[in-house]
Amino acid sequence: MKTDERDAGPEEFGRLTDPFRRELLAYCYRMLGSVHDAEDLVQEVYLRAWRAYASFDGRASLRTWLYRIATNACLNALEHSSRRVLPSGLASPSGDVPPPGSRAPEVPWLEPLPDRLVGGAPEDPAAVVAERASLRLALIAALQYLPARQRAVLVLRDVLGWSAAEVAGTLGMTGAGVNSTLLRARSRLERLVPAGDEIAEPDEPARRELLDRFARAFETVDIAGLTRLLTEQAAWEMPPVPHWFRGREAIGRLLAARLPSGRDPHLLVPVRANGQPAFGAYLRGEDGILHAHSLMVVTPTRSGIARISSFMAPSLFDDFGLPRVRE
Repeated sequence: MKTDERDAGPEEFGRLTDPFRRELLAYCYRMLGSVHDAEDLVQEVYLRAWRAYASFDGRASLRTWLYRIATNACLNALEHSSRRVLPSGLASPSGDVPPPGSRAPEVPWLEPLPDRLVGGAPEDPAAVVAERASLRLALIAALQYLPARQRAVLVLRDVLGWSAAEVAGTLGMTGAGVNSTLLRARSRLERLVPAGDEIAEPDEPARRELLDRFARAFETVDIAGLTRLLTEQAAWEMPPVPHWFRGREAIGRLLAARLPSGRDPHLLVPVRANGQPAFGAYLRGEDGILHAHSLMVVTPTRSGIARISSFMAPSLFDDFGLPRVRE
């Protein structure tokens, strides 16, 4: 890098570094499991980078240099935080519907990531598919069970495609150490993440029809119709409710107990989260108004919907650009 570029003011620094902001956010999210923590950390990364910019010697690319700062910041943050989880990672599926108000707000829950915050993926269709797959909710949940350094090595090597030498330089490891850490991380991840054929999505027309049918059934509280769209061993979880449910029958009981019926239709607004289809779910209250209820991340497969992660936090609607109330 030229000396005059290293002496650049804030505007020039922003021009040079802003193109990497979205991918750094995705990286920090993979590491931390929280979009809000990731956003805060990226802000910290850019502040650190600006303060150290005059000493940047240009031996590595600017992108690599920013990732090194982000990696160190993530590892430091993970030393002082608890693992973020989903209900399915805490206990076996529940057989009984919990009473209303059964929540565990003290648990550090995994958060969904709005696609709009990390858009701008490469135009190559294969690269787009790979980027979406690397942000799937099941993968992010599984990454949280890896030790922090294993997590960093796996993301840098397998997701970002860094060489062992580049990762070693970032983490202060040897190349052999990086490779052995990567093997351990891959082995553990294989036990945690569903096999690829279990989450293979249907083709676009079938996928669109499946999601449309799901939305119509939910909006009209058609419990039988909803359960028919699920796979035999589908899962439904609702953080911060610590319970989760597996199988059509159990999910049917849950929905029958929890979804208010006999009123005007509810509403599902399509969005995208973690590279997957998602919906902002609005339930109509006694006042006749639609209120934000949950952000539902859906996993469609060729044999039906395999998982619903319904995040019951209306504050998440702000992240997805959705209003909390609709007339």
